[in-house]
Amino acid sequence: MAKSSAKPAGKTTGKPAPAINIGISEKDRAAIAKGLSRLLADTYTLYLTTHNFHWNVTGPMFNTLHLMFMAQYTELWAAVDPVAERIRSLGHPAPGSYAQFSKLASIPDVPVVPPKALEMVRILVQGHEAVARTARELFPLADKASDEPTADLLTQRLTVHEQTAWMLRSLLEE
Repeated sequence: MAKSSAKPAGKTTGKPAPAINIGISEKDRAAIAKGLSRLLADTYTLYLTTHNFHWNVTGPMFNTLHLMFMAQYTELWAAVDPVAERIRSLGHPAPGSYAQFSKLASIPDVPVVPPKALEMVRILVQGHEAVARTARELFPLADKASDEPTADLLTQRLTVHEQTAWMLRSLLEE
């Protein structure tokens, strides 16, 4: 039987992966990845809160809020992957456990007892504003490091969170 010259799947050449050389220093990549990890934790925590509120909203605004919360948690779910993948692109592992998220997040976990509908809205306003602050805090570092992909990601997230906070805040006006 002839031996194949092809390497078996999963085997490496024994050589280490090349060092990351994307024009951003290791120090800056580490600091940006740390900030993005906080953004990821905030986004995921807000996703869970919004999804919980979607399930548990009651009252006269049920249908409106149920549908609004679904649109919002769907957007948040779609947002976590690009944030995590940017962390990986910078050469760092993305956090992905509840324990890591609880340590990194700036926003509290969802209340154990579901609040009334307008309190849900108030909590979500505060959550979106907190995520916007987390993104904004990282922006100067990304800008200083000429990390345009991260700056673009932050700009996109800021737009979504600020607009969502405004729309939710509008529901609280008398």
